[in-house]
Amino acid sequence: MLSARIRIAARLLAVAALAALTAGCFQPMYAERSDGTPGLREKLMGVELPPISKPNASREARVGVEIRNALAFKLYGTATGMPPTHRLDIRFTTSRSSLIVSATTGLPTSENLGIDAQYNLIEVATGKSVMTGSTFSRVSYDMPGSYQRFSRTRAVRDAEDRAANEIAENITTRLASFFTAGT
Repeated sequence: MLSARIRIAARLLAVAALAALTAGCFQPMYAERSDGTPGLREKLMGVELPPISKPNASREARVGVEIRNALAFKLYGTATGMPPTHRLDIRFTTSRSSLIVSATTGLPTSENLGIDAQYNLIEVATGKSVMTGSTFSRVSYDMPGSYQRFSRTRAVRDAEDRAANEIAENITTRLASFFTAGT
């Protein structure tokens, strides 16, 4: 019994010693840098977000504005951007598919909205592409009865907003990883 306690204490001591050795190796992603180099927040604020090219007054144009606005808030917060060091070009397509169709009316009662986005980070000084990637979002929404046109329209719009926010979150995470690790 005593030897079991000693073994457990020795293991806990070994774990604590290993944790103490690696404690200085980690730095939070968004922490201020002590060596004077720009931190992640400053690097993200240097990303320019040009408008996403879609036909004016189309549903996809509104989704493009929603993606761009969500990205701007995630990159800049409440501050304004700094002089651009990089430009982020985004292209996307949307899709809708019926998940559940009512046997009585033949109308969909639940649908899926999808956004597939491709992005390209370009260094402004050289014009070179430094990172490319793609992401997607799939959200489902319920379609109320056929006589509730406003509710149907609002359900689609809410799904578009949720999907756009998810796309922006995925791109922001990838940008943060690129500016932190360089890959």
